[in-house]
Amino acid sequence: MKGVSNVSEFLDPALVPNRTVRVAAFDGENSDPANGRPMGDGVRAHTPWGEIAYQLAGKAGYEVVRQSDEQRIAPGADTIKELFGSDPVLVVLDELGEYLRRVQGMGGRDQLTAFLKALLTAIESTPQAAIVYTLAVRSDGKSIDAFAEENEFLAGAMSELESVSGRKATNLNPTRDDETAKVIRRRLFASIDDARAVEVIDAYRALWTNHRDILSEEAKRSTTSAEFGQTYPFHPDVLDTLTGKTATLGGFQRVRGMLRILAKTVATVWANRPTDASAIHLHHIDLGSDVVRREFTTRLQQGAFVPAILNDIAGPPEKLALAQELDAKHFKGLLPYGTYVARTIFVHTLAFNNDLKGLSVDHLRYSILSPASDISFVDDAKTKFRAESAYLDDRPTAPLRFNAEANLTQVIGREEKNVDPGEARTQLADRVKSIFGGQSFDLIPFPGGPWDVPDDVSDGKPRLALLSHDALDIGADLREIPEIVGRMFERKGADGNGLRSLRNNLVFVVADETKANEMKRAIVRRLALQELKRPERVKELADHQQAKVFELEKKSETEAAIAIQQCYRHILYPSRNALGGAGSVQLAHSVIDIQNASERPGSGQLQVVRQLQSQNKVRDASDSPDSPSYIRDRTPLKKGQMTTRDLRDEFRRDPSLSILLSDDVFRKAIRKGIEEGVYIYKRGELLAGPGDPMPTINIDEETTIFTIDFAKSKGVWPRPAPAPAAQPAAVGGGDSISGEPLPPIPGGGMGTDGATAGGMGERPQASLGKIFAAEGVLKEALRKVVEQAKSAKIAAIDRIVIRLFEYGDAFKLIPIANGITGTKRSVALEGGYTTAQDSEMMFEFKGAAQDAATIKDYLEPQFRAAKVTDLKTSISFDFDGGLALDGDAADKFIEKLTRFASAAAYVEATAEVKS
Repeated sequence: MKGVSNVSEFLDPALVPNRTVRVAAFDGENSDPANGRPMGDGVRAHTPWGEIAYQLAGKAGYEVVRQSDEQRIAPGADTIKELFGSDPVLVVLDELGEYLRRVQGMGGRDQLTAFLKALLTAIESTPQAAIVYTLAVRSDGKSIDAFAEENEFLAGAMSELESVSGRKATNLNPTRDDETAKVIRRRLFASIDDARAVEVIDAYRALWTNHRDILSEEAKRSTTSAEFGQTYPFHPDVLDTLTGKTATLGGFQRVRGMLRILAKTVATVWANRPTDASAIHLHHIDLGSDVVRREFTTRLQQGAFVPAILNDIAGPPEKLALAQELDAKHFKGLLPYGTYVARTIFVHTLAFNNDLKGLSVDHLRYSILSPASDISFVDDAKTKFRAESAYLDDRPTAPLRFNAEANLTQVIGREEKNVDPGEARTQLADRVKSIFGGQSFDLIPFPGGPWDVPDDVSDGKPRLALLSHDALDIGADLREIPEIVGRMFERKGADGNGLRSLRNNLVFVVADETKANEMKRAIVRRLALQELKRPERVKELADHQQAKVFELEKKSETEAAIAIQQCYRHILYPSRNALGGAGSVQLAHSVIDIQNASERPGSGQLQVVRQLQSQNKVRDASDSPDSPSYIRDRTPLKKGQMTTRDLRDEFRRDPSLSILLSDDVFRKAIRKGIEEGVYIYKRGELLAGPGDPMPTINIDEETTIFTIDFAKSKGVWPRPAPAPAAQPAAVGGGDSISGEPLPPIPGGGMGTDGATAGGMGERPQASLGKIFAAEGVLKEALRKVVEQAKSAKIAAIDRIVIRLFEYGDAFKLIPIANGITGTKRSVALEGGYTTAQDSEMMFEFKGAAQDAATIKDYLEPQFRAAKVTDLKTSISFDFDGGLALDGDAADKFIEKLTRFASAAAYVEATAEVKS
């Protein structure tokens, strides 16, 4: 204790020896069995007995055991006792396990055991001699450090030697006796206010209690608070980890190693004063400091982790590590939770035994939690760090721990660097076009100018111009329409100088400047995963990594689609409320919400439609149409009349109107106008207004919409009253009572006068019977002809012929007619249609209603999809024995025919009575 001023702090001063004590210490960590360790006086000792002999008796003492030292043969007990002399002697043996590892190829194990036996025997017979030796084993005799096998062998050997010698060693456990904590506190701090420390420990105890369900077992133990009192200002997890894990590494001298690391940590905390340092945690060990980092990487020989530290925990200023990036992006203005998580995991990783490496999520929370931290941010940082770390163990059941080798994240990252930029660009372009293809819009992908955007109706769908992200990207605070978009919207033609007519037929989708890089990365990642998935590549990975690659590759398709939709989220659409105000290009700006853009990945047009619907700009078949009066007042229809085709085209021209995604919503608007008494509908002889059964709405040049006021002023509406019916002509001469052309006889057979019926609508030249005709709604027309026949004292009608002018009415009535029994049913069809691709179909059919029903099933969807339609239909009923008029047979016939077809708006019905 020479030079020690505070002896009483360590022991009773009366116990300090007052005469010379010879001390000899052997340190296995610094031994050199092969070359010998220089001791002085030209002596190089190769063995523990050589070093001890020199320390006890100098060069003369070494000469006593020279032969034993050079030949690595243990000396006997008497030779060792000769070295002791008459003074008190203390022999210290440290790190014998490491020495055994070095001489394992020299047969040193047996000689060391023999030496220890001789040493114990010599000490046993010398009253003033003692030995102190260290063994890194637990109470059960098991060791967990780098020299576990050697330490366990030595523990067994020493136990046997003790029993042979009859002297029992006194076992000291510095950790259990809290000596380690006391030494560290004493060495690092001039003073610690334990009274104030109680306040801090109480605050931690309250946190542990409040969060006990999500913290590790340490937070739940009643003894932890007491341990905290012994270790303060260090959090209990600091000393537990350094003594229980770090100390198992070869080369870590527990107290000295801990003092070096913690001294540097205390200095850093004292200099930086972090706001959460009510106690010093593992996460305050700053791995960004060179001197601290070298304690782990150099002194503890953990240099293999340098890439993990630089990439994931603490990088140089020019290239921040992952944890630092997370702090800057997600925890700015808060504690550096990303760095805290990374540091804590790293220190817990450093252990010799694999089972000790790493920690659970619950223990991570316990280690970081403090009165100034928020446990939800700890969890968030852990999740983000785990997802992106290149060096965390990525096995599903592994604890949170680092690997020296890169994990799958790093492997994928390296593969991403190998992706050809040209291939990535091509794949991205194809994927973007695929995602924004669809049924609502006619996609114009990546137009270069007005010449790439046609100004015609084409297949009737509005056009969606998808601008390349390489050509244009914009931000949410767009102030004016980009010049390239404005030119495409206002101009057309090969030279781009013509004025665009159908401006309300064109919508633009533009990339977001902040999301373009994420989109590109998503495609590069997908290509990298596809490469790693190839059989010859995936077999290079561990089994758990192979499964992960397949999982990630499958998810990457969705992730790429989401990234594309989140990037292409700016919509520029026709509107009178232009972005730049009056006089600007008539385009408004809308942005799809990020969350909405993530729904239904791969359905880009759906997101565009939804956004424009939210702006009340587009209408599809399921939407309510614009107000009929608004349409009237916003279009040339306000002058009184327009064809349905011209009115439909007006929706493609005027930016103040809705964009119609379907002609069905236009037809719905016309029907609504008719029902509300705003419009009158006219096609040929067919006239429909308020109160009438609704006709099939045709969109062509032959169909006209009138405003009701204009129709009234021109005498179009109300419908003129029919002229009174004339008396039937005598058989064999005169005209029919209606004066209207007679219907053809289906099948091209003979008329009642024996003449052949001509084309549809031609009249037989000489009727030998009586004919009654009426026009109007189906039920009304049929009742009229029956009443005319009754008025003419006719007992029965031989034939009824119905002519229809709308294909919708015809297709509805044919299957109903086919189901009426007791009569021969015939149908004549003549007409055609033009497809959206301008293909034409013309046809003529005459035959049984049953065959007509089959043909109708084919024709109906074609007519619905067609651009232009024309159909003339005649349905004939021939009654064997006639349709009697004196009972209810005629009423029942009319009821059956019109029960499901009362909506037929306008027909011509003819009743014929043969002579």
